[in-house]
Amino acid sequence: MTATAAPAVVAIDRTAGRRTLALWCPDWPAIAAAAEADLSPDRPVAVISANRVTTCSAPARAAGVRRGMRKRESQARCPQLHVVTADPGRDARLFDPVVAAVTQVIPTVEVLRPGLMVLPAAGAARYFGSEETAAEKLIDVVAAGGVESQTGIADELFTCVVAARHGRIVAPGGDAAYLAPLPIAELGAEPSLCEPEREDLIDLLWRLGVRTIGTFAELASSDVATRFGFDAIAAHRAARALPGRPPSGRLPATDVVIDHECDPPIDRVDAAAFVGRRLADELHRALLSASVACTRLTVHASTTGGQHSSRTWRCAEPLTPEATADRIRWQLDGWLTGRAGDRPDSPISRLRLEPVEVVDSGALQFGLRGAGVPGGDGEVADRARRALVRVQGLLGGDAVCIPVPSGGRGAAERITLVPLGDELVPATDPTAPWPGRVPEPAPTVVLDAPVTVCDDVGDPVQVTARGAFSGEPATVVWGSRQWSLQWWAGPWPVDERWWAAPDERVGTHARAQVLLDDSRALLLRYQQQSWVVEGVYE
Repeated sequence: MTATAAPAVVAIDRTAGRRTLALWCPDWPAIAAAAEADLSPDRPVAVISANRVTTCSAPARAAGVRRGMRKRESQARCPQLHVVTADPGRDARLFDPVVAAVTQVIPTVEVLRPGLMVLPAAGAARYFGSEETAAEKLIDVVAAGGVESQTGIADELFTCVVAARHGRIVAPGGDAAYLAPLPIAELGAEPSLCEPEREDLIDLLWRLGVRTIGTFAELASSDVATRFGFDAIAAHRAARALPGRPPSGRLPATDVVIDHECDPPIDRVDAAAFVGRRLADELHRALLSASVACTRLTVHASTTGGQHSSRTWRCAEPLTPEATADRIRWQLDGWLTGRAGDRPDSPISRLRLEPVEVVDSGALQFGLRGAGVPGGDGEVADRARRALVRVQGLLGGDAVCIPVPSGGRGAAERITLVPLGDELVPATDPTAPWPGRVPEPAPTVVLDAPVTVCDDVGDPVQVTARGAFSGEPATVVWGSRQWSLQWWAGPWPVDERWWAAPDERVGTHARAQVLLDDSRALLLRYQQQSWVVEGVYE
């Protein structure tokens, strides 16, 4: 059951007697990148993160490119390869028209991630006559937008997504039998349905000789619970095709729903992102007071002209304020910047956040080492984040920034400051070669503080046009203090912007490293006949 165009797949789950369709777009990050760059369908595309291929298109795979391959190796195998950096915002924005097309057929849609959505099949099957007919109808709708589709049907959510990846239909009650011969790696094939540590679990099971899902399912539940972690229990239930976790019996109170009147109405993506961050923080404070956490959230947006956009977002883990703000921004970005016929005819006047499914707040317990902060306390880190969000709400979106590794040669150039809550996208590609960059290890502190370098008689030391010191460095004057040098290295001339016009060139530019008598090491930069501290090694 396939249609011609560029990838999406459909499948089916039963929770308390209900089947579910899952619409999956294979290689969606690569498809979205190709669509944004307006590339032809036969052009090989690869999406890179941390210098490795995370997604590649079918033409790229045909040329020998594979996931996990280093960027240089992939380009060596396919010289025509179009390489782009991973961008979840781009993926979500371009996936929005696909979701909109599906909602014209079946209005209730939950987005697991850009490229994958699930929807109830019972009503659609009754309307179209059968599940297979409903799935084929969705394939036709998605294909009309230029996206290829295939379907798979099963009882449980995990099984149906796996079946969709293989284009298979699983007979009712046959989930366990279908999963049994599949390789154990299938348990971690879909990141939106598992914890981040699932890859480590699969690697451990493989080394223990557990090669198929059926072998893992045969293990006793008590043995899995005592030998492995919490995620292994969820994986074991999925392998046995047991019903998925039902929603928490406690429904969110009405005051948990956040309803916001936009005054003035919103017509720009940056304004929508700023409001979304504030509403996300307000929602999570309300959820925290109710001792619940949200795993499925519906975002409603209405315009002054009466148009309406609604999307339901679902995650394997409880949504954090940052994740909620990202989803609000992705949805509004996709609507405001979509194709001319799909854009709102007037500014957005109302936003409504509605938690559809909540779980007990224990699902948000932090690990012993904190919430993603190495060596930090989770509760302290969470309070600090909330304080930063409040400061950002008072002073503006750019008032609080976090550093993101970037590409460049100097220490400061290799950091991009991104406003809190925005996508962590560097200004330049950190995986590019950057010949002549400062070697590792990088300075622990990045500065731009003026200093004076002097020789042993107190005369300033400069860098000559031939790239040498005018005298031997002996001391560094920084502020009101002076330090003696125990060691120094350099200078290393920096030859940059040689192509620029003469009045735009940086002139004599060099770097040096010095060791102070207090055992601190400094990275110095010489430019425009003066020295600055570019970084401190501690």
